[in-house]
Amino acid sequence: MNVLWVFAHPEPRSLSGALRDDGLRTLRALGHDVRESDLYAMKWNPVAGAATPARVPTRGELSPDVVAEQDKLRWADAVVVQFPLWWYGQPAILKGWFDRVFVKGFGYGVRAEDGRTLRYGEGRLAGKRAMVVLTAGAREPAMGPRGVNGSLDEVLFPLHHGTLFYAGMSVLPPVAVYGADRVPDDRFAEARESLRERLRTLETAEPIPFRTQNGGDYDDDLVLRPDRAPGAAGLGIHLTPAG
Repeated sequence: MNVLWVFAHPEPRSLSGALRDDGLRTLRALGHDVRESDLYAMKWNPVAGAATPARVPTRGELSPDVVAEQDKLRWADAVVVQFPLWWYGQPAILKGWFDRVFVKGFGYGVRAEDGRTLRYGEGRLAGKRAMVVLTAGAREPAMGPRGVNGSLDEVLFPLHHGTLFYAGMSVLPPVAVYGADRVPDDRFAEARESLRERLRTLETAEPIPFRTQNGGDYDDDLVLRPDRAPGAAGLGIHLTPAG
């Protein structure tokens, strides 16, 4: 596989940096081709420029750094997005990477020949896989279903569903390291092995079963049909039931 690793941590000697380095070695040892986007090392500019016209920008209208990142995404079969969880979200530099790279005609605003909007399971990046690797200061129970920080699945829903799946990618369950500001050597070894195992199954793991927009589950207003998850509400209704 061709794998793009997008890394958004300011300190390469951090826990995140150590996991990234080991992950890249693991992918190469498995025979995958790897490219990197180390956003802080690249001094990536996260600030989007003036609004573009209401049309798909041509390649010549995009800055060279954006074109280079889009070319990496076109090349990749899978994308690993790694970051520390800050204030319930991504570091600004990573959010700015999505803002500038996933522009109209690439990440959104993609239409089929019949005029259908291709998003939520369809789009320019359909057929590619994505997996989030993150570190969080909170302990794991505090990010569980009844934890004070909220469930990790719901914290990541905007990125998983609203960005990666929106652009068409199949999204794998995340790899999370909790209590990341106090990880002893034995727990680091566990986290490293967990990441290695997930990278070994990058090609075969089952993605999160989000419902596709155009698969028949939603009405013309993009509201889930009454016979799907009847009486239920919340983010979980946008996943197909198991079995």
